[in-house]
Amino acid sequence: MRARCPHALGSDEGVPRTFPTPRRPLTVPLSAAAALALGAGLASALPASADNGHAPAPEVGGVYGASSDPIEPGGVRIHDVQGTTRRSPLVGELVDGVPGVVTAVAGSGSARGFWFQDTGGDGDPRTSEGLFVFTGEDTPEVRVGDEILASGRVSEYRPEENAQTITQLDQGSWAIVSEGNDLPEAVLLAEDTIPEGYAPEPGGDITDRELEPHTYALDFWAAHEHMRVRVEDAPVVAPTDAHDAFWVTTRPEHNPSANGGTVYSSYDDPNAGRVKVESLVDHDEEPFPKVNVGDTMSGAIEGPVYYGRFGGYLVRATEMGEHVPGDLEREPVREAEPHEVSVATYNVENLGAADEQEAFDRIAEGFVASLGNPGIVGLEEIQDNSSETDDGTVDADATLDRLVEAIAARGGPEYEWRQISPEDNADGGVPGGNIRNAFLFDPEQADFVDVGGGDATTAVEVEEGASGAELSVSPGRIDPQHEAWKETRKPLVGHFRAQDRDLYVVTNHFSSKGSDEALHGVNQPPERVTEPQRNDQAEVVRSFADELLSVDPEAHLVVMGDLNDFQFSRTLEVLTGDGPLYNPMTGLDADEQYNYVFDGNSQALDHILVSDGLADRVDYGIARINSEFHDQVSDHDPQVLWLDTRR
Repeated sequence: MRARCPHALGSDEGVPRTFPTPRRPLTVPLSAAAALALGAGLASALPASADNGHAPAPEVGGVYGASSDPIEPGGVRIHDVQGTTRRSPLVGELVDGVPGVVTAVAGSGSARGFWFQDTGGDGDPRTSEGLFVFTGEDTPEVRVGDEILASGRVSEYRPEENAQTITQLDQGSWAIVSEGNDLPEAVLLAEDTIPEGYAPEPGGDITDRELEPHTYALDFWAAHEHMRVRVEDAPVVAPTDAHDAFWVTTRPEHNPSANGGTVYSSYDDPNAGRVKVESLVDHDEEPFPKVNVGDTMSGAIEGPVYYGRFGGYLVRATEMGEHVPGDLEREPVREAEPHEVSVATYNVENLGAADEQEAFDRIAEGFVASLGNPGIVGLEEIQDNSSETDDGTVDADATLDRLVEAIAARGGPEYEWRQISPEDNADGGVPGGNIRNAFLFDPEQADFVDVGGGDATTAVEVEEGASGAELSVSPGRIDPQHEAWKETRKPLVGHFRAQDRDLYVVTNHFSSKGSDEALHGVNQPPERVTEPQRNDQAEVVRSFADELLSVDPEAHLVVMGDLNDFQFSRTLEVLTGDGPLYNPMTGLDADEQYNYVFDGNSQALDHILVSDGLADRVDYGIARINSEFHDQVSDHDPQVLWLDTRR
């Protein structure tokens, strides 16, 4: 018989308590050696836990807690396991007879297990009273409301490099003491519950830093890891994604977007009220809600706090509330006036000729219904004719022809296109896809000035012509062999003529932010490791702009595309600081400055810049047709610029 614990479940009075014989003895996931070691209390019989993966699946089953003798708690409680930092002070050790009530069960997927929580606690806001028991691919035979005594090895699981770790028990066993117990009350995430401060700064690796849950949002989440939380009547700030998750906010009045989202407008304010929601509800019984920005989840979203590689801390909901749709509708932009030339940019998210016709039709519908049939369009993420089949194909004529045909079939312009095929697998993106930038143009609105000789490795040069600047090749690429463009997309330059005006357009797709450390990661502030390359890319494009405008100071220049950085970033500062380019997005109200939604933040990655002399001659708009909707055809919203040619 184990020693009695003076802090038995549900008691903070120090009164010993003896538990009855378990009602549903369990076959536990332990190897034979581990089961013997656990019964003997030999911590050295199991290896110390690594923090980079879940424990391997067990080899042999055994029985724990099936005797007729009373079962009593050991000397360790959940808060002892959790400790006052992100890393358990008991990591690698065996613990025995940890009491709690099962609050949720993850009975499907590759990482199954259950959450249990102490109904008492130590009163220390730094120590979580919840814990997760990882059972690998085995569905745990427990039910919500079971009062248990859990034993196993304390481990820290890190979902990916630079992520926070998840404190858990693996190689575990448990005895069910009683059934049908009330659950601990969930922590209500009210407007002022999560601190406005996001993370300690400067902090570096914050793993072993003592938690300050009343000061920093990341510390608040860590101090409530695996505990039940609740958010009521939650406004949706990011739509349902492909993995059945969405984001809500506890602070709807903090940096609100025009459509009910949350605007990311500064590195200093990551918007701490954002909360990611996944579900533990059986989707066959209750389908996951398809929500848009501006919708509401009426009632309660409730469940244990967890941490995932995408988005960080989240709620694994056992209750979802009721989906109440908002009034969000797709917002088209206006058509051009007779005296205007319209220029658009659109990241069409890996569109390739092998895609189903529906993808082309939906993008085409957006052109006709929402973009006002622009005269010139810069496209990003056009794939080759074999899409993601890595077969050496680099041409994209089939992809572009299908898009042009789909637009015309819906009553849009009969566009023509120009592009330069990259070298095979030299421009990043999905291997084999060979994404590149391309131009569409309506010959009824604009002419393309073709100058032959442009290819994947030839650099466009600015030359002084009889009537102003000329390009050595059109279409052409800006310094494509510069180190800044290694393994990423090269800018495409085109010379257009519209309404007797020469117009030079550069469409870009700068390097992805995908390798940057996450806002929720273990290093604070997170390192933006991809930023230097984008800054170098901006310098190269800026040099081209400077050269063009030195030859013709009155040149009409547009630099646009998916720059993969924010209007307040160093990358945009390189392009716009002290001239020569102006960003009309900065003239919008703060609640309108976004065209992409990521991790619950409405943010700006795509931009249309113009030569500074055109700043007072342009109008600018964003077609809000994708980023805030669960049924998006691309994750980017296209933008349109209208240039007044009367002056």
